[in-house]
Amino acid sequence: MNAIRLHEFGGPDVLHYETVPMPEPVRGEVLVRVHAVGVNPPDWYLRDGYRHQRLPADLMPSIPLPAIPGSDVSGVVAAVAPGVDGFAVGDDVFGMLRFPSFGDSAAYAEYVTAPASDVALKPPGVDHVHAAGAPMSGLTAWQFLVEVGHDVANPLQPQPHRPVPLDGRTVLVNGAAGGVGHLVVQLAKWRGARVIAVASGGHETFLRELGADDVVDYTTVRPEDVVRDLDLVVDTLGGPTTGRFLSTLKRGGALFPVFPGFADHDEAAKRGVTVSMTQVRSDGAQLAEFGRLLADGTVRVAIDGTFPLAQARSAHERAAEGHLRGKIVLTVS
Repeated sequence: MNAIRLHEFGGPDVLHYETVPMPEPVRGEVLVRVHAVGVNPPDWYLRDGYRHQRLPADLMPSIPLPAIPGSDVSGVVAAVAPGVDGFAVGDDVFGMLRFPSFGDSAAYAEYVTAPASDVALKPPGVDHVHAAGAPMSGLTAWQFLVEVGHDVANPLQPQPHRPVPLDGRTVLVNGAAGGVGHLVVQLAKWRGARVIAVASGGHETFLRELGADDVVDYTTVRPEDVVRDLDLVVDTLGGPTTGRFLSTLKRGGALFPVFPGFADHDEAAKRGVTVSMTQVRSDGAQLAEFGRLLADGTVRVAIDGTFPLAQARSAHERAAEGHLRGKIVLTVS
C-alpha cells in the first residue's frame, strides 16, 4: 500500500509518500480501507520529534523511525479479526486510533488496523471527509465539556478533570474558529450555554452560523479587556498566555486550557477559579454519541481544506500558516 512516512524529524519536507507493507489486524482489531484522514496538531508534533512541545518528559512518546503519522480516519472495514463484535466487512467507520499512544499502524495510509474499541459506525449522511475531521477534535471537545469517559490517572494534573454545568451559563471559547474551537462552540450551545467566541473578525459570520451569541475580534480588542463575569473559558490555544483570561471569570468559574503551559496557579486560587485540563483519549463509544449529533445536524464539522494523501506535506504547510477555519483533511483515492 501507499503511505506517508518520515525517516527523520523536521519540517513538512520530511514527509514522504512511499510504498510500505500492508498492516494485518490482530485479535480485537479491524482493517480499514482509508478514504480520508484528519490532520491534527499531534501529527506535526510527531513530525518534528516533539522538540517544541511543553509536555512533561514522561509524556513524550518514543517514536521509532521510520514512522507513519496520524490518528484520525474514516473508511470502510476491509477485514475483521477474531474478538470483534459489532463490525462487519463493508461497514463505514470513523475513529481516533490508539491515542495518546503510538503504534506501527497509523492513519496517513491507504489501510490501517484499528482497535475495534476506538472506532464507531460513520454517521449516515456524513461523508468520509467530514467524518475524518471529527474524531480528535470532537472527542477533545466532548471530554472537556461533557464526559471524560475514563478513570485513567490524569497525566497533566494531580486531580481528575471534571466538566462543569453549562445550561444557562456563559462560556467564552478562545480560538473558536479552529478545529477544536468550532466544535466546542457547538457543543456548548447544545448544552444550553451562552457562547462568546474569540476569533479574527473574518470568522464572525461563520461562528454566528454555528451558534455563537457574540464574537470578539481579537485583532481589534483584547477579550480580557471587554469581557467579565464568565462561568467558563475554554482556551483551545492554551499555553503560557492562558492566564490572561483569569480576570474574565467570576469567582467559582473555571478555565479549561486545551494545551499545557498555564503557570498562574496562585492567581487562580486567589480569584477562586478552577483551572483544569485533560488528555484526550480514544473512545469509540463516545465517538458514536458524538456521531449522532453529526447525523442529526446538531453539530457539523467545517473543512478548511483537503489535500490528496500524497500531498501531506502541503497540508502541513497549510497548518503552519495558522488561522484555520475548521479541519484539514487528507483524501485517499
